[in-house]
This record gives sequence, C-alpha cells and structure tokens, in this order.
Amino acid sequence: MMTAERLLLLRREEFPFTPRRGLLRRFMERRSAQIGLLIAAFLCTAALFGNWIWRVPPERMNPEAKLAPPSLSHPLGADQFGRDQLARLLDGGRRSLGAALTVLAGVLLFSLIAGIAAGMIGGLVEQILMRLLDVLLAMPSMVLALAVVGVMGVGYGNLLLALVASSWAYYARLARSCVRVVRMRGDVVSARLAGIGWLRVASGHIVPGVARQLIIVATLDLGSVIIWIAGLSFLGLGVQPPDAEWGAMLAESRLYFTVAPWLLCAPASAIFLAVLAANLIGNALRDAAEVQSGG
Repeated sequence: MMTAERLLLLRREEFPFTPRRGLLRRFMERRSAQIGLLIAAFLCTAALFGNWIWRVPPERMNPEAKLAPPSLSHPLGADQFGRDQLARLLDGGRRSLGAALTVLAGVLLFSLIAGIAAGMIGGLVEQILMRLLDVLLAMPSMVLALAVVGVMGVGYGNLLLALVASSWAYYARLARSCVRVVRMRGDVVSARLAGIGWLRVASGHIVPGVARQLIIVATLDLGSVIIWIAGLSFLGLGVQPPDAEWGAMLAESRLYFTVAPWLLCAPASAIFLAVLAANLIGNALRDAAEVQSGG
C-alpha cells in the first residue's frame, strides 16, 4: 500500500483537471500565442517603462500646443489642453491594463474560495452560496456593475470593485462544478482513505487543477474585461480627470474629432491591440488545453 506522503506525490498528469508539463509547450508552439504574447509584451513594456523613456509629464499643460498635430515634439499630437498625447497614452496604459488584470485576479480569488467552499463543505454552506450565485447570475453583469457604481460612486477603485462584484458568480459556479468532479477522482479518494486531511488534499490535489480551469476561462474573457473598463471609463464612471486612461481619453477626444482626429487614433489603437492580444492568447491556451485533454 502507498503511504500518505507517497499519495501526495502522485503524478498529477494521470488525472483530469490538473496541469501537464506539455501544456506550456503546446501553447508556445501556436502561432496565435506567439503573436499575442509579442503584442502583450510590447503593450506591457510600454505601459511600465514608457514614461521613463519619454520623459514628458502626462499632466503638463501647454496652451501653445493645443490640438497640435503629430510632430517630433509631440509624436501623437497634443490634446485640447496642450498635454502630450503619447505621455498620456503610456500613463493611461498602466491604469487600463492594470485594471483588467486586477479585476481578473479579484474574480479568480473570490470565485475560487466560494467554489471550493461550496464543493468541499456542501450542506447549508453550499445551498446558501448557490442561491446567492443564482441571484447574481439572474442579473445582467453590466447592469449589476452600473448599480454598484451608482451606490458607491464613480472612481477608479469603485469601478474595479463593481466589475469584480458583477463577474465572480459565473466563475464560482464553474469552480464548484470542477470541485465536485475532482472529489471523485482516484488520487483524492485514495488520499482520504489514507487519512490525509481535507485541507492538504484540497491544496495538493484539488486547488491546482480547479485554478487552472478558471485561469483558462478567465484568459478568454480578458478582452471583454478590457472593453468593459474602457467603456465605463468612456461614460465617466472610472478614472476621473486629470488622470489618463484609454477609455477616458476616447471620451475627451471625441469632441474634437473633426479638427483633431489623431487624438482618437492612439487610445483606440491601444484598446484594439490589447483586446487582440488577449483573444489570441486565450484562444491558444484553450486550444492547447483541449488537445491535451483529447478534446
């Protein structure tokens, strides 16, 4: 018979819902993944280090450069206050991309905790959580997000909380379904029969596989999250002036489209590239996982 310690070291590739060493290799072999990662690396590098290279304060106003077209001094032009559009694009990239990743991290955290608690504990806890999820899933996510922002007020932080609150229910239900399947797996049953506690079984056998499934689904939804953040900021519910954010930059620039159309091109192109990279990476990760599972 295997000892309890031996059971914890079972090769996870023998069971479904667990990562395999070939997943990353299959993912990296896909052309869509390579292109998506290249675009994502470019955007993240520009957002993180762009202001160190282009040392123009994004909030500095210059009335003489008001609505100036692209030039050597302003490669992407200047806005209605004479602020450099490139500096604001780089500064806003940190908020836009950081907000999307923060929302997904919060959604994964809450859904993983709720899903595992419902699937592992069961009973009254599961019933309460499932009824709560039913109520949240019955409401359109965007309507719920707008309601949360309406109660808490506009602002960058409140927008992120609203998106997390309106999005975690679907992932929690998915996590709970995965847990209920994984609980019947051979290694989990054997570990329990060997006397290993549920906490160690969950951390060693259940959480990694469930988290992997949620990450794959979340990656597919990353593009939608980026659009949501940009759209709500466009409506004035997110980042407030004078801070820069891609959706807010679109809202400010639309009034000057006839005289300075270049102001719309930069934030719109950045949003497009971010969504494109997210979709390419998400689709490649999904396809690699399907091949791995024999789908």
